[in-house]
This record gives sequence, structure tokens and C-alpha cells, in this order.
Amino acid sequence: MSIPSNAAQRDIETLIHPYTNLAEFRETGPIVFSKGSGIHVYDDQGKEYIEGMSGLWCASLGFDEPALMEAAVTQMKALPYYHQFSGKSQEPGIELAERLKEMAPVPISKVLFSTSGSEANDTQIKLVWYYNNARGKPKKKKIISRIKAYHGVTIATASLTGLPPLHQDFDLPIPGILHTDCPHHYRFAEPGETESEFTDRLAKNLEELIIREDPETVAAFIAEPVMGAGGVIIPPRDYFLKIQPVLEKYDIVFIADEVICGFGRTGNMFGTQTFSMKPHSLSVAKALTGAYLPMSAVLIPEFIYEAMLEESRKIGTFGHGFTWGGHPVCAAVANRALDLYQERQIVPHVQSVRPTLTARFAALEDHPLVGEAKSVGLLGAIELVSDKATKKSFEAGQMVGAACARFAQEEGLIVRNLPSDRIAFCPPLIMTDGDITEMMDRFQRALDQTEAWVTKEGLRTA
Repeated sequence: MSIPSNAAQRDIETLIHPYTNLAEFRETGPIVFSKGSGIHVYDDQGKEYIEGMSGLWCASLGFDEPALMEAAVTQMKALPYYHQFSGKSQEPGIELAERLKEMAPVPISKVLFSTSGSEANDTQIKLVWYYNNARGKPKKKKIISRIKAYHGVTIATASLTGLPPLHQDFDLPIPGILHTDCPHHYRFAEPGETESEFTDRLAKNLEELIIREDPETVAAFIAEPVMGAGGVIIPPRDYFLKIQPVLEKYDIVFIADEVICGFGRTGNMFGTQTFSMKPHSLSVAKALTGAYLPMSAVLIPEFIYEAMLEESRKIGTFGHGFTWGGHPVCAAVANRALDLYQERQIVPHVQSVRPTLTARFAALEDHPLVGEAKSVGLLGAIELVSDKATKKSFEAGQMVGAACARFAQEEGLIVRNLPSDRIAFCPPLIMTDGDITEMMDRFQRALDQTEAWVTKEGLRTA
């Protein structure tokens, strides 16, 4: 690597970077970004990149949307901050809550704001516990998540997350968090098992887990419509249709984590709609503000709100909240983002360009390195394998996925290497057919370079 810039040197000595090998980073240093424009970002050396991940799954409207900037400035001049504690309020937060309640894919009673997806999902856990205490079921507290799920990094939400690096040496998961099967047919189906047979087995395994733990101790099940950081794992279409009756049978609250999938990503306003989910509550974040400011929300059903009322009468207050929850500037930007999703017909636009991405993914399945290439809306992943016939993975230490992401970066494309050498794509929702073509052309070149590197290094093993 070339000698780091002054900014890079300063970074190495001052910052901790999430999801980074900190020891290796001291040798490689960061890429410092200085500008954004549309679907592109530029580093401090002037190099242009297509941001194929929308940053962290979130910059849905690109990187220089003036309407969102203007909304922030206007609200900053009017009321730059106020909280929602002790019955205080402000108009942008009220309007946003009204709009989220109206557009929610299932009946919602109230909205509770926070600043990140982690905080929203952490709040979901607390509310489920609160609800069961209110109705006299103090033992009904266990939460079921899934292997390879991602729900955040607080102590509780990192426990929900089903990825070992988020648990190892953090003394996680905490007690009361359970993990059931990952709905990835390509990787976890038994030989000859159809998708329908696979989902039957997963529903059966879930019910057996609930019975084994005692249904009177199991409070909730949380799921992303599409599993994000665990590998962009798209479930079979009938998966949730078979899971939901099990939850209903045992009086288990169903929480949808829409942090990545919400606001058009899967070709509907919510991923819940794409996969025929009927959750009780939802967590939203990321694209809520187009990523321009940090904001999240928990969409609360009436029965949980009624329990919150009863607890407030008993205790004298609802003892939960965040300093910046419902921040008026964030709310103003979110309201403007919701306007733009409607004005620019973002959901129909995603539906119109989706076939271009789908076709390019399908073509990649013929590539010698590609085991699976699957997408929904403008969200997808490509799994690199050592042997296509047997689905054999590369050894983790060979770092093939990391090499592919590095080659893509050299080609001016930012993608993300996820567990099991799965290369994730989550481009801005404003991508045109031409943008998608250019993005995939750059990735094709990177994939071919990866294949050449794998062959040169002799990384395929018998």
C-alpha cells in the first residue's frame, strides 16, 4: 500500500473502526472519503466509486440530495433540538409518527423514536418483557432469533444477532436469547430437499424448540424479512407463511426488523409485504431519513400500548427513552424523505429496474466461482465457492471474499464481504438501468480478477 495521507495517519492513531481487523488495519490504513454525488462517493485522492452498498444499507436516495439538506437547515433554524420526555413534543415528530402509523403494513397504535436500529430492537425486547409483566406472565421472557440474523450491537441485540464474532469474548449471548434455523435453502437444505420441504422442517424445528423451552417462557420471535449482515439471505417465499401459525399457536409476539428492508428496498415499501409477513410490531431505521441523519422507530401495536398504559398507572411513569429520540431535525429530514419516496415513485422505480439486476445476477451463476447469486428488489448477494458441484466453501483463512471486495474497490465499486464469502449488494434506490449495468460490469471484472488470483494461489483444494 502507498504511504497513507495525513488524514489516514491521523485516523490510525485516533479512531476505532467497527467490523475491522484492528491489528491488520494499522498496516493498511483507511480509505478517507471526502465527497458524494448521486450514487458515487469520492476518496481524498479524487477516485470515484459506485457505492454498491448505499453506505451501510442506508443511503437510499444517494449522497447529495438537496431536498434532505434543505429540510435539515430549515428545521435547524426553527428548532434545532427538543426532546420528547415528560410530555414535551414538537411538530416534526408528531407528523412523522402520524405518517409511519398510516403507512405501516400492519395495524399500529403508537410510535416510539430512537436513533439506531440497535436501539429500536433493544427497545422491542424491553417492551415485550414489559408487556408480559403487565399481563401477569413474568416467566414469558425468552426471545427467539435465528442463526445468521443481525439485529444490532447492544448487549441485548448483539445477543439476538446470530453471528459468532459478535458474541466471542464479549460474554454473549445473554441468558434468555434463543436461536432457531437460518432459512437459507442453498446452504442448509438436506440433499434433495425442496424449498417447501425445507420450510416445513424449519417450522417443525421452531415448534419443537418452543415446546422444549416451555411455551409459557417464550415471549417473542424477531426476524428480518431478508437477513442482511448475515449474508443477504433471502428466505423461500413460503417460509413466513409456515412460521407464523407456530407463533400464533403459542401466543408469541412477532417482531419484524425492517431496518434494512424498509422504505422500498425489496420492491415494496416494506419487506414485510414482499414476504407475506404479519408481524405485531416493526423496527425501522436506516432509509427512514435516507441515512442523512440518525433515526429509528418502533411501531407499537395496540395490545402492547395498552400494557404500557397499565404499567404507567402502576409505576407512575414509562421509564424508557433516549435523549435524541424523535429529534426534530432528524424527524424533519425523515418527513422529507417520505415525501421523496412518494413524489419520485421510488417503489415503482425499484420494480422497474429490478429485472436488470436480476438478469445480471442470474448470468453470474455460470461463473466458476459463483455458487449462488440471488436478489430481491435492489438487494442481493453472491456466494463464492471452491466447488460449484458440491457447494464446497473456501477455507475462511483464504479470504477469497475479502479479495473479491478488494478487487471491486480497485475497479471503483464498493461492495461488502460478509460471512461465508458472500458479496453483498445494496445500491441506492435511485439507480438507473444504466447505473446497474455499470456496477455489474465493474463487479464482473473484479470477479474475473478473483478467479485468476484463486487459480494463481492454488486455493482450490480437492
